[in-house]
Amino acid sequence: MSVGVFEAKTTLSALLERVEAGEEVVITRRGVPVARLVPPGASEADDLLAAFASIRSRSNPGPESVRDLITEGRRE
Repeated sequence: MSVGVFEAKTTLSALLERVEAGEEVVITRRGVPVARLVPPGASEADDLLAAFASIRSRSNPGPESVRDLITEGRRE
């Protein structure tokens, strides 16, 4: 669910009830997301999943690549 800043200010209690029920609320300013209301613990889990995805997406350099990087570093 997405709401503007003004609506978020005027309906904060209702938004918090929705978040307590497990829903995520995105607060926008002029249509641009500026904040997220999430249940406690949800943010940490999302951050961990994003970190794992980032680590998985990086390629592991092979021994030749590491050797090339070391050699290149010695030239500088």
